[in-house]
Amino acid sequence: MKRLETALRAVFGDDIKPDGHREPVTFTVPVAMFAEAARTLKESYAFLCAEWTTDDTNSGRGYGIYACFRHSSEYLIVKSELSADSPEFPSLVKHFVPAYRFERQVRSLMGVTPVGHPDDRPWIKFEDWPQDAWPLRKSFDASTRMARHDGEYAWLRAGGEGVYEIPVGPVHAGIIEPGHFRFQAVGETIVNLEERLGYVHKGIEKRFEAMAWETAVRLAGRVSGDTTVAHSLAYCMALESMTHCHVPERAQWLRALFLERERIANHLGDIGAICNDAAFAFMLYQCSRLKEAMLATNHRLFGHRFMMDKVTPGGVTVDIDLTAKIEILSELDFLDRDFHRLVRIYEESSSLEDRVRGTGILTSELARELCTVGVVARASGLNVDCRVHNPFPPYDSIGVDSPVLVAGDVHARVWVRVVEIRASMSIMRSILAKIPVGPIAVECGGVSPDTTGFAAVEGWRGEIIYWLQAGQRGQINRCMVRDPSSVNWLALEQAIKGNIVPDFPICNKSFNQSYSGHDL
Repeated sequence: MKRLETALRAVFGDDIKPDGHREPVTFTVPVAMFAEAARTLKESYAFLCAEWTTDDTNSGRGYGIYACFRHSSEYLIVKSELSADSPEFPSLVKHFVPAYRFERQVRSLMGVTPVGHPDDRPWIKFEDWPQDAWPLRKSFDASTRMARHDGEYAWLRAGGEGVYEIPVGPVHAGIIEPGHFRFQAVGETIVNLEERLGYVHKGIEKRFEAMAWETAVRLAGRVSGDTTVAHSLAYCMALESMTHCHVPERAQWLRALFLERERIANHLGDIGAICNDAAFAFMLYQCSRLKEAMLATNHRLFGHRFMMDKVTPGGVTVDIDLTAKIEILSELDFLDRDFHRLVRIYEESSSLEDRVRGTGILTSELARELCTVGVVARASGLNVDCRVHNPFPPYDSIGVDSPVLVAGDVHARVWVRVVEIRASMSIMRSILAKIPVGPIAVECGGVSPDTTGFAAVEGWRGEIIYWLQAGQRGQINRCMVRDPSSVNWLALEQAIKGNIVPDFPICNKSFNQSYSGHDL
């Protein structure tokens, strides 16, 4: 028996029930024990991955509150059923910090109350929406325009002599999406940062409920456009787990090829952008040149610069031939050579080193407490990578060199990206050398009523989670999406404290979280 499951059974015995034989195992607990179950899992060193709600009122039930936990390769979901008349549950904030925003979001969008939560301000839902509008409830008509409600967001304040406030955003100077940051500072030293997101809320999780299973993958691919492969893949894997679809081996390997190309391109862009914010524009231009070369190759070989809509339920929509293999291998040789030279320049620039080392430190203890994932977590000493702990073919056979550093500063986050680019190039060479022959897609099959699916995929920012629920007619009843940014945005607020105001851009770029992936 697995660690988390053993811990729950040892404490609760027959008071908890496994919900079928699906993976990950889902335990239904009485709502009064919801927070106690979380405390037990925290003592077993679990991370809180996600927390969400479902509206089951159309099937004669009330609401459901779910929390997903992880330890190493084990995922476990705890569920409680809530009354339709008084949907409330005990808050998990005392045990897990990420619950702070997860629970503000479920209260704002589903109207379910986390009892004991310290902050009743809305999250994602803005204060000028009607207070009794719950967009994720089945009774909410997404096509109806809501009346405007007067309200004002209550920002947290830091007081004291010499403390002043700097508002940044929500509109920024550039092409990035909107987000509002409020700094309190003394002189140039930042004493507090509070983020306010939700400006690009698009109702994505609500939109899923009106779509067919086979076409909803296109929406998943647009949750965060720079991570289209990973989001599409996570959706497909969750759906395939519901239908027991066996994806052809060649399609699995092609999915990994697309995933690693997406990882390299975005890491190149990040390294260049971080250096540019330290006034080292040369690296921005050169990394952009390499990224553009990859995107151009994507367009030639796969018909889209970001490989959007190339992953589909049951497989992929595009294959590679011998000519494509030769072109990709040639590109890898070119990338390897030029990237090695750029890394040497990065290492030998003393002015750049002065800006990135010791800046924006996220300690290992904080990284764990915040349940961070991806580059942010691995730069702060956490060994978390779905390709290592929950591999699908070909990762289970060719292996992954997943770097883990402990400094937790901007340089560590840059260097994790450097090592991952090199590792991804090695993975791509192995894929091209060993990819099996065969079909690239099969029919995914129908979805049975009242079933669920789950998947976790290591996107270039980190772990992406999808949880799908079928309704009584086999339709999409709920699609929960958890982008890495949902937990890593919290870490940015903590990492910037004690730094100077001019270092915020470089620190922010080293995290580079998605607004769109967060504002669902």
